[in-house]
Amino acid sequence: MAERPPDAWVKIPTSDELLGNLPADRTAPVHPYDFASFFPAMGRLIMAHGRIGAKFGALFSEIMFSPDGTLDRREREMVAAIASAGQDCHY
Repeated sequence: MAERPPDAWVKIPTSDELLGNLPADRTAPVHPYDFASFFPAMGRLIMAHGRIGAKFGALFSEIMFSPDGTLDRREREMVAAIASAGQDCHY
């Protein structure tokens, strides 16, 4: 019988833990995917890595929301949905 692989070793922060780390004066969303009091699992996973979380968020914002991009917002969303589906990821 095959052994069960070990559980993930990355501690995923809860939404409450992430909210506790936000600046007290933060009242407005930073971009359209900025959740006020709920963080999706992928966002929590990224934020578990303090060294790359903020940089990844800035990169995501630049790719998805920069007015300088060639693709419009709907086309970017379609690319994200297709890439997610190709990886059996719920988008």
